[in-house]
Amino acid sequence: MGIPIKLEAFEGPLDLLLHLIEKNKVNIYDIPIVLITEQYMDYISAMQENNMDVMSEFLVMAATLLNIKSRMLLPREETEEEEEEDPRQELVERLLEYKMYKYMSYELKDRQMDASHILYKEASIPKEVEQYKEEVDLDELLQDVTLGKLNTIFRSLIRKQVDKIDPIRSKFGKIEKEEVNLPEKMIFIEEYARSKKKFSFRRLMELSSSKTELIVSFLGILELMKTGVLKIVQEHIFDDILITYVGGSESGN
Repeated sequence: MGIPIKLEAFEGPLDLLLHLIEKNKVNIYDIPIVLITEQYMDYISAMQENNMDVMSEFLVMAATLLNIKSRMLLPREETEEEEEEDPRQELVERLLEYKMYKYMSYELKDRQMDASHILYKEASIPKEVEQYKEEVDLDELLQDVTLGKLNTIFRSLIRKQVDKIDPIRSKFGKIEKEEVNLPEKMIFIEEYARSKKKFSFRRLMELSSSKTELIVSFLGILELMKTGVLKIVQEHIFDDILITYVGGSESGN
């Protein structure tokens, strides 16, 4: 009674060939086709596969190996113009491509296994933290402010606008000329102030998209201060100026 031998399962003929090459520790670019063909045929003979589709793939590769083997055994005729192509070249290219995809599948499988051990938690904020609001003493925060301080902040904003200018794009011509109207800007500022009640002077200035609009917005604030619509306060020097909407504008009429 023969001893049963358990054969390894391969995914296809290329997988078997790659296994034989690695097992014999041979150079894939210089395959000893006689040795590999003999070992391949031994494996085919020992296979007990009922699926004819699977067997046909291995048999086609066996025929390919025998063809290469026969071509390798024939004497070569080398000419001065060009050398005869290596019969193993096409098979080597197929093996290299298969090896690349095989190792890529291993890498993806490892990543899948690593990802299965990772748990993600959705971002959440406790209600106590979300509802917390820092108490601010507006009377202490909002102090007197002078035009000198206002002028200092204005110059600081102007410098920031200049720093944002791209030295290359700034030389491009403009298709349309921007028109900024002071009365319309005053109406916009008053509506903005009415909705916000108290807001940052710097934040309002940052809404301007150009230097011209920035200047017109600044003039609009001064006019609304003059008419008593807005009131500005500042706690300390160089601090941001807070603007309070007072109401009763004559410009809105």
